[in-house]
Amino acid sequence: MRLLIVFNHPYEGSYCHAVLKSVIRGAKKANHEIDLINLDEDEFDPVMRAKDLKAFVIAKDHPKESLQLLDPRVLQYKNRLIKADHLLFIFPIWWELMPALTKGFVDKLIFPGIAYDTNKNGTGFKSRLTSLKGVTMITTMNTQSIVYKLLLGNAIKRAMLLGTFWKIGVPNRKWINLNFVKFSSYEKRKKWLVSIENRIVNLA
Repeated sequence: MRLLIVFNHPYEGSYCHAVLKSVIRGAKKANHEIDLINLDEDEFDPVMRAKDLKAFVIAKDHPKESLQLLDPRVLQYKNRLIKADHLLFIFPIWWELMPALTKGFVDKLIFPGIAYDTNKNGTGFKSRLTSLKGVTMITTMNTQSIVYKLLLGNAIKRAMLLGTFWKIGVPNRKWINLNFVKFSSYEKRKKWLVSIENRIVNLA
């Protein structure tokens, strides 16, 4: 299986980096093909600029011209995304949502002519990611899960899995949320990493 990992955390000492290492260990054990996009190391530009929005507007009727407006980095990511069998995000939840680089990746790659096409009326979506069999989101946060669920409605799950990837028809959408990380014991954090490694080994 070709596993595309989209990673976003600028601090090498973060728990997200430990999660990434566990994911890679699990993927290697299962002989998955690993393709890692590190948004911070790539210095990815997350901002939707005027040319990006023009590309969005003309994508339906002028797909070639639309792609020509996009950054080379986005086109490189596009080529890697369309080959993926499984897409896996790793990022922290900051103020209830994803960091800017992850949001920019979604804005620029879950894009008409890249990830999906629309119908004639523009009201329906058809995925172009025909190889993609699932998407997994692994997040860390310092909020307790019960608070995030009851008061904030699991905002990131709604935005990413029940919104974006459901809309374009990606099946098998999973969320692994590691909560209250800052206040958790070393033993608990270690168990989480082992659990994640095992889940990646069994990823289908």
